[in-house]
Amino acid sequence: MSELTFSQSERRNFLGPILIAVAVLAIAGVAIYLYIPKSVAGLTVTHTAILAKHTVFKTDSKLVGHQDQADDDLYVLTTVRIDNHLRVPLFINDITGTLTPPDDTAAEPLTASAIEKKDLDNLFTTFPDLKPLASEPLVRESSIPPRSSAEGMVLLHYPITQADWNNRKSTTVTIDFYHQGPFTVSIPKS
Repeated sequence: MSELTFSQSERRNFLGPILIAVAVLAIAGVAIYLYIPKSVAGLTVTHTAILAKHTVFKTDSKLVGHQDQADDDLYVLTTVRIDNHLRVPLFINDITGTLTPPDDTAAEPLTASAIEKKDLDNLFTTFPDLKPLASEPLVRESSIPPRSSAEGMVLLHYPITQADWNNRKSTTVTIDFYHQGPFTVSIPKS
């Protein structure tokens, strides 16, 4: 029978391969950090104009206590600039606006979908005062090429008065991109 030995082979030093692996991972991490942009898109509000309208609908009714009906409409025309930081194009899916009333009211935030380009002519016919305030609209389903920007008007309609607009807590525009999700920018109060 052979003799039992408990000798072990010489241990290798793994410090060298571990340091090389850590260095390769660090270089890969820095390359990824520099290659991937910090944000997908930058949104900026460059200009905002509003038009408040109070429309009274006269009736010829002779019923006692019957009054004329009135509607308040506030149109917000805001110009939004989108900077695409990606190396691929961005595609606009939807554009909405949210108006948050003051904290002291029990009213819920109002959300409005941006008025589409095909509806602008009818709106300008109904409210001719809007046309001088308008510019080229930002259109749904449009694309923004890689590393470039797009700018356009977003027209929002809220059924509120000028006083409600002046006393609001905040207003935001949200642009929802295909494959990237929504991005939001605030409309300044001034």
